[in-house]
Amino acid sequence: MLREGVVRIPSGCAISGIMNKKGKCFSGEAAIKSIAVMHDRSNGLGGGFAAYGIYPDFINDYAFHFFFDDTAAKERTEELLSRDFSIVYDEPIPVRAHKEIKDVPIIWRYFVQPKGKVLMQKGLAEDEYVVKFVMMINSDIEGSYLFSSGKNMGAFKGVGFPEDIGEFFRLDEYKGYIWTAHGRFPTNSPGWWGGAHPFTLLDCSVVHNGEISSYDTNRRFLEMYGYKCTLQTDTEVMAYIFDFLTRKQGLPLDIVVMAMASPLWKEIDRMEPGKREIVKAVRAVYSSLLVNGPFSILVGTSQGMIALNDRIKLRPSIAATKDDFLYVASEESAIREVCAKPDKIWAPRGGEPVIGLLENVADKYVPNTDVTEKIAINS
Repeated sequence: MLREGVVRIPSGCAISGIMNKKGKCFSGEAAIKSIAVMHDRSNGLGGGFAAYGIYPDFINDYAFHFFFDDTAAKERTEELLSRDFSIVYDEPIPVRAHKEIKDVPIIWRYFVQPKGKVLMQKGLAEDEYVVKFVMMINSDIEGSYLFSSGKNMGAFKGVGFPEDIGEFFRLDEYKGYIWTAHGRFPTNSPGWWGGAHPFTLLDCSVVHNGEISSYDTNRRFLEMYGYKCTLQTDTEVMAYIFDFLTRKQGLPLDIVVMAMASPLWKEIDRMEPGKREIVKAVRAVYSSLLVNGPFSILVGTSQGMIALNDRIKLRPSIAATKDDFLYVASEESAIREVCAKPDKIWAPRGGEPVIGLLENVADKYVPNTDVTEKIAINS
């Protein structure tokens, strides 16, 4: 298996996302076409996709996607699954043979529900229990990697160019209302199946272009709250930051992105007094979750898609809209490949988020401009 470190390579990576605001599902073929245009931004050491709305027959079940190094790891994992979860259905994830995809692990999916008696014994909400189970599997069970754990969504990734990974996983046969995609060009981490993007937790998925120089600071903070970074790449921490701020802290999206890519202090000083106090509070309470370094990310959730650049935009990001669709990609060409004539196309500024929400859930995430009290309570 090819791994970065044998040959030093420069930074690249490509990201792409497509979302239908009405929740209308469409084929994964569009996501494959979009990311394939940016082939030269990858080097074959990782590609992947996240898709939402793809499991309508199991809409209330957690869809666990696993890589297993061998049958022993699979059997050990299934013992733990059967102990704490009711397995509604399981099967190997369907793939088609592809000459460019090699060293394939055992790839399996399980649709599960946490057992009620286990939740009562643990005194945990089911989403928190699922998170703890993911952390336990990935840190303690050798040869077992739980890389997708949300409801009615799934990640599909591996070692290869993204368009080849898409064909390998037969993503043209799936339909979802959000698709995100990644082509990897790793610089400081290995090219292996578990280290490909997206990185996910529950229904949150992240694809990333860049490097996170604040990784150790971010990681140490999150470890205090039970998160474990085990997948050998800095991007993993992004998914956990987003989960912590939205699910555990209950913050609206405008505050979440402000915590991750806060304005510079000189910009904060020029803000209106009310807003200035909010931003200062965010920076003070969540300073350890400020993400430094060049980055451009796409975050997928069951409610929508969020794109975010670092504060001085050291990585590219282009956004566009057409009717009910939102598009984001590293290059304009990747958007025009699947949407030749967008209604609007623009380059977001550094630290300026692009937030696309489904129409039926938008009220839940309407930006809250009076959150100083909530931040103080959470701190």
